Order: sequence, then C-alpha cells, then structure tokens
Amino acid sequence: MRFSAFNALPRLLVFAALLAMPWLVTSDYYVNIASQIVIAAILALSLNLLIGFGGMISLGHAAYLGVAAYLTIYLTAHAGFGHLTGAVIAIGATTVLAMLFGYLALRASGLGFLMITLALGQILWGVAYRWASLTGGDNGLGGLKRPHPFGLDLNDPIIFYYFVLFFLAIAVWCIARFIQSGLGQSLQGTRDQPRRMRALGYNVWLIQWLSFVFSGFWGAVAGLLYAYYHQFVSPQTLHLTTSAETLLMVIAGGTGTLLGPVVGAALVVILKNVVSAYITRWLILLGVIFVAIVLFMPEGLVPGARRALRALRGSSRTDTVAEASSIAKDGA
Repeated sequence: MRFSAFNALPRLLVFAALLAMPWLVTSDYYVNIASQIVIAAILALSLNLLIGFGGMISLGHAAYLGVAAYLTIYLTAHAGFGHLTGAVIAIGATTVLAMLFGYLALRASGLGFLMITLALGQILWGVAYRWASLTGGDNGLGGLKRPHPFGLDLNDPIIFYYFVLFFLAIAVWCIARFIQSGLGQSLQGTRDQPRRMRALGYNVWLIQWLSFVFSGFWGAVAGLLYAYYHQFVSPQTLHLTTSAETLLMVIAGGTGTLLGPVVGAALVVILKNVVSAYITRWLILLGVIFVAIVLFMPEGLVPGARRALRALRGSSRTDTVAEASSIAKDGA
C-alpha cells in the first residue's frame, strides 16, 4: 500500500526545513511566502484525501476555502463576533456546507462527480460576485484584524508563520491517523474495488461522504488561516482557478502521499508569487513544468523522486556486486 510504504524520514526532514525557514530567508517577504505555502499545503492535503485516497476528483474545493474566509471576516469584522466564536462558526458552517455538497455530488461518480463539484463551486462564486451587499461583490470583504491568541502578536510575520505551521502539523497528523484508521482503509478499498466493497457489506456511499466531510473540514481550516493572512477575501478565492491550482498542487506533488501536496503547494506558490516577478508569462513556465512532470514522473514529484532513489540504490548495489565478483575471479 502506498501510504504504508511511506518513509517517515522525508517528512521529518521537510518539517525540519519548514521550522528553520524563517532563519534561512533574508526578509519578511519570503517569510510571508512561506506562510502562503503552508496554508496552500493544508488545502492541498484536504483535496488529496479525496483524490489520492478516495479516487474522487473535485474541481470545487475552493468553495470551502472561500466560504470559511468570507464567514470569518464577516462575523469577526462586521457582525461583532469575537475571533474564537467567529472561527468556530465559520469552520462549523463550512463543514455543514461540505455535508450538503457531499450529499449532492456523491449522487454521481467519475466525470459526473467532477462536474457537480465544479457546478456547486461556480454557484458560490456567482453568489459572492453578485450579492454585493453582503460580500462586497467584486470589491471583496476586508477589515479583519489578526487575533492575539495567548498574547502572541500574529502581525509579526515569523510568529504568524509558526502559527500556521502548527496547524499544518496537526493537519498532517490527523489526516495520517484518518488514513490508517478503518474508515481510511475502507475509503481506499472503495477507490480500488467499489463493487467488491459493496459485496462485502460496506456502505460505499457513507464512507465516501464521511471522507468528503472530513476533507471539507480541513479546507475550512485553510480558509480560516487564509482570512487571517490576507485580512481580505474576494470572489476570486471561490473561482475555478483556485480549485484548479489546488488540484495541480496535488497532482504535481504526488497523489496518495502526505508529502506530495506540500511539495506541490511550494512549487505552485513560488512560481505564482516569486517567479512571476521576473517572468511575465509564468503560467507558461508552470505548464512546461507540469508537462515535464507528467512525462518523466507521472506519479508526481515525491513518488518519482523515491523511484529514482531506489533505482540509484539498485544500480549502486549491482555495481558493488559486479566489482566484488570481478575481484574474486581475479584472485582465483
């Protein structure tokens, strides 16, 4: 199984690098870029739960990011709720939305599922764009001030970075536990052999629905952090392009892994925010990189890198055996 074969060492190395990130970069700008990567990684991990472990390709995952962000800003900055109350309501309401969307989308599978998620996401984008009295329309919604949990000043880029990194660590741990659980194993069974799972007495729809809701919950957490980071949200957050970028993160990094979405998020965010400052048509470069990944590492960067390392180890062992055999013959 792909997950059980996952080596914990690369994850530890990546998290060690993430912990050291603020001390490795030279300015607050790059610390803020790192915060964006972490938030995008949480969103990509939540989508990867559907795609990599459930076989359900969604093009409406931006819905949970955007709805949670809108609710957080509206409740806290405009409706007079406290940060904690606003955050709980935003995540809870977005999770309920995921329950509804899962109920509707899972009435189909394959291409039908993809199209339903796309349609639902675009409906929300249209509502955010047209309901200007509530959402601000094309001007967006702002006015949010970052909270000060336990006396921490989240306006400090480094403190905010470690704040979101803490949530990424929780997300990775919870999703890993979910995948290792009986429900997670059943989800992978429904991905590979849905008919056999039904024949064995499993409720395939319920397994997929619960996984859909769990995925929506972590999408909502990403939306909460997104709102705290930008202190502003617009209909673009709910647009198809946001869902497509998240899907690209998952595919580029490697579906069915925990490290892949993090690597994919870093790739897309860096190209979008750093490389775009030097290359006007950075989307062309992103397309070229994605085509190269599909051609040379179709399973994604992380599984492809593992395969390359195994091949190198295998070739080095073969060379060692051949050299030892040659020495033995010469000695004889």
